Amino acid sequence: MAESDPSSFASPADHLTQHLYLRCRVDFGSRTLRGTAALTVRAGRDGLRCLALDTKDLQISKVAVNGQETKFALGQRHSFKGTPLEITLPFELRRGQDVIVESSFETSPKSSALQWLTPEQTSGKRHPFLFSQCQAIHCRAILPCQDTPSVKLTYYAEVSVPKELVALMSANRDGEMPDPEDCNRKIYRFSQKVPIPCYLIAFVVGALESRQIGPRTLVWAEKELVDKSAYEFAETEAMLKTAEDLAGPYVWGQYDLLVLPPSFPYGGMENPCLTFVTPTLLAGDRSLSNVIAHEISHSWTGNLVTNKTWEHFWLNEGHTVYLERRIGGRLFGEQFRHFQALGGWRELQNTINTLGDTNPFTNLIPNLNEVDPDVAYSTVPYEKGFALLFHLEQLLGGPDVFIGFLKAYIQQFAYKSAVTEDWKKLLYSYFKDKVDVLNKVDWNAWMHTPGMPPVKPTYDMTLSNACVALSQRWSKAKESDLCSFSSADIKDLSSHQLIEFLALLLLDAPLPLSHVKQMQEVYNFNAVNNSEIRFRWLRVCIQAKWEEAIPLALKMATEQGRMKFTRPLFRDLYNFEKSRDQVVSSFMQHRARMHPVAAMLVAKDLKVGQGQTA
Repeated sequence: MAESDPSSFASPADHLTQHLYLRCRVDFGSRTLRGTAALTVRAGRDGLRCLALDTKDLQISKVAVNGQETKFALGQRHSFKGTPLEITLPFELRRGQDVIVESSFETSPKSSALQWLTPEQTSGKRHPFLFSQCQAIHCRAILPCQDTPSVKLTYYAEVSVPKELVALMSANRDGEMPDPEDCNRKIYRFSQKVPIPCYLIAFVVGALESRQIGPRTLVWAEKELVDKSAYEFAETEAMLKTAEDLAGPYVWGQYDLLVLPPSFPYGGMENPCLTFVTPTLLAGDRSLSNVIAHEISHSWTGNLVTNKTWEHFWLNEGHTVYLERRIGGRLFGEQFRHFQALGGWRELQNTINTLGDTNPFTNLIPNLNEVDPDVAYSTVPYEKGFALLFHLEQLLGGPDVFIGFLKAYIQQFAYKSAVTEDWKKLLYSYFKDKVDVLNKVDWNAWMHTPGMPPVKPTYDMTLSNACVALSQRWSKAKESDLCSFSSADIKDLSSHQLIEFLALLLLDAPLPLSHVKQMQEVYNFNAVNNSEIRFRWLRVCIQAKWEEAIPLALKMATEQGRMKFTRPLFRDLYNFEKSRDQVVSSFMQHRARMHPVAAMLVAKDLKVGQGQTA
């Protein structure tokens, strides 16, 4: 174990968790999970007398080792890492010896891993709802564990919930039964036989229904959204088959999709066997399905081959974006892949403009010592990581050659965790006849230097040219030119191209207010419901200081909680003096209904203290 994980208290050098047997009860009244987590732990050295596990805001009432009660203590609380659980073993372990360490635990109602929704916050309005989000370091806020991606374990779980609700986990379903202790409850069982890092443990409990959309895929959602979701994600099986062709066999059995309530903070989360997605993908035309391709791709890069620490997050995300775009290229053509790749480069420019080009978070490999991974999170590992792989593809002989390396990388590190050095060693040995080419890459500039990458890959511009031309026309237009624009300008543009047109405007200086008003007049963007178009359009309006857009932007920032949309909208509203006070009070009002991580990050963005409420 070379690298130690700066984000965890658990020491994988001393002991490794092999398996988790979890029994727990979901209590909506007290907003807690309580139960027992039995970890099968293997000693990594002789004479082992104590273990350290990660916890955060947990109550631990008892710890037993092989059934024998033992002494334990909670250490000092760290602001975001939580509290180490130090367990004294009742006997000494030898290297390779397994024991079962069972903790009795209860979560806090404020657990950073869980969001408890009232019936009013759901589509059906009749039943409460619970979901978890453990990535990056929140599994410890559900149960005591080695909460580091360097440790992988299988799991089996039994979850008791109110009998009118359905429970799902990141595992294959293994049946259900009445709860013998409470006739108003039901126990759902789950089995995950592929070893996974703790951050991929996931739960959802709610009034969920399913529709079959493929031979290995059900889509789950509340009844109000299930048919719309089944239509939106109908391409899933085609994407899975394409991914298998590119990356190798899909080893997880089922690939289900779960559409969450709007407060889910991410576009998607690659929980194994059950991808979680935001309802903001429901555009009605399948145009935002690249997020599904992305989450599918994680079944290989991220879930099968995992970053050993969060500093190497780009290994998960850069490769996953690369595979996502390869899938898009197979399904919709190589020009489309290049168009999406160039869009990603512009997203990276936008992020680096926001964070600043000397910000250490813009390094491909950031230093996370005493840094909360949620605070460091950005598009950098995704798009700088992708740009490096796309650049290497172009240097080393094109897509068909480079996919051979990706397959070798997946085969070499499947069921393991890796750091960048492991990846780079394999790259050099796989391309041993091209070492001279690899040595010309400025690795230090790519990996350890902030700002934009040292080299820009080459992009096919076919689908981008129309977006560039139109955005230039608007940027250069004088007042007297505004009458030359009409709805005909955009009638042949796809929704992907409209997104790109607006993204280009956002990279430039804000448009004059007269231009934005005219754009609404001729294109009627206020009527568009596609979340990616609406988000960028509202940013264009707020940056142009159009006061009429303030309520629309506030509505979008608060009606859904996907951080990609919510944080920049709140930031733009905060930076517009006309809306600053309004945005702060609106945040205070909505804070209690927001996901805990989203609320924490928006509070930072708006410079609001942690404790303040309306």
